[in-house]
Amino acid sequence: MSRMFSLVAGLALAVTVFGCAETVKEKKVQIKTPTDPLVPAVTILEQYANGQPMGSEATSFPNLVEELRKADPAKADILQKGLDDLQKSPESARAGKAKALLEQLKPAAKSP
Repeated sequence: MSRMFSLVAGLALAVTVFGCAETVKEKKVQIKTPTDPLVPAVTILEQYANGQPMGSEATSFPNLVEELRKADPAKADILQKGLDDLQKSPESARAGKAKALLEQLKPAAKSP
């Protein structure tokens, strides 16, 4: 019995020592954030166009407009006006207004 115990204890010790001997390689992972400042606004507008009610994300509207203003002031003005209109609209009209605003914010078609 003590031989069996010694064998099991020795095996457990060997597994512990050799099992922990491997080194773990650390790997750095970069997370890419969207570089287009219009992406967050479009995401929210698509949700409204699909019928999602307006929630706490409305508090981020001024920041969305300001970030877009740095890249495209004309679209920022369109977004500002559209978001203001959405906030004042009854919930039943928001989906249609969000779809219309998305159309206005689409990039212009490039000519060949």
